[in-house]
Order: sequence, then structure tokens, then C-alpha cells
Amino acid sequence: MENCDSKRGDFRNAMARLGAAVSIVTSNGQGGRCGVTATAVCSVTDTPPTLLVCINRSSAMNAVFKANGKLCVNVLSAEQEGLARDFAGMTGIPMEDRFAQPCWAEPGHGQPMLEEALANLQGRIIRADELGTHTVMIVELDTIDLHAQGGDGLVYFSRLFHRVPAAVPVAENN
Repeated sequence: MENCDSKRGDFRNAMARLGAAVSIVTSNGQGGRCGVTATAVCSVTDTPPTLLVCINRSSAMNAVFKANGKLCVNVLSAEQEGLARDFAGMTGIPMEDRFAQPCWAEPGHGQPMLEEALANLQGRIIRADELGTHTVMIVELDTIDLHAQGGDGLVYFSRLFHRVPAAVPVAENN
């Protein structure tokens, strides 16, 4: 057992050295409305546009995402660190109060969308697999909104939030 605990600790420490973009993943529907701060989000393919999103199985939000079958990944700017802390549960603010701020909208697809996020990626969960402590969700995107403000990015590295300057405009490749 000691070896498993050591490997778990080593793994968690190694992952703390792997910087990752910070998003708030939201959902609304039959299962309720919820949101969580997440760094375990990545692209799978661009045809069709598909993401992988991992949610801890012990989170009460896990069941809400599964019941709703759809979600929105809101990619955060550095200015939205406070929201990241709220949705990570670091501030103790109740879920409904997190969504009470005027920065949230629920457009056509009905998923809570952070209006000033760097990007909003809304889609359907087409597969959910239980793997260890997490549910791995494959999400096929229906709507992609990019916002022109081009603010600095927000990453989580070494167990802290960090600003990533947007020094060079992102080029469009088609």
C-alpha cells in the first residue's frame, strides 16, 4: 500500500509541474445547473470538433453533467481568476450565487456561458467512461464562440494560478 501512496503522491506532484489552461465547465438541464473549475480539458479532434473533459467522480457535479448530457467549456482569461476560485470551491460561495453575477448568459443551447471568456465551447457528451477517480467525458461541440478581446490567458501551474501574456495575436489557420 505504501508504494501506491508514494506513486499517487509522485504523480500528483508531477502533474503540478504540468501547466494547464483554466476553464469553468458548466451545465444546465434536467439534472440541475452547475459549474466546476477544470484544467483537465483538451482537444481530441477537429473533425468533428471534439473535446475530452475529466470530472472527479467524487464531485456532486459529476452526476449533474451526466444527467444533463451537455456542457459548456468556458476558457478563462487572467482577469477571471476570481471566478476560477469561486467555481473551484475555494471561496465557499454557494453554486447559485456563483451564477448570480451578470457575466453569465444562457443562449440558444441553454448552457451557462461566461460572456467575457476567451472562448466558449458548447456541446453534447457523446461518451462518459469511469477511469480511476474521474469520469472521462468525450464532448462533440455544437457551438464555438471566440471573443475578440484577446486578453491574457490563465493557467494553473505548481498549484497556483498564473497569467500568460497574449503577446502575439493568434493566427487563423483554415
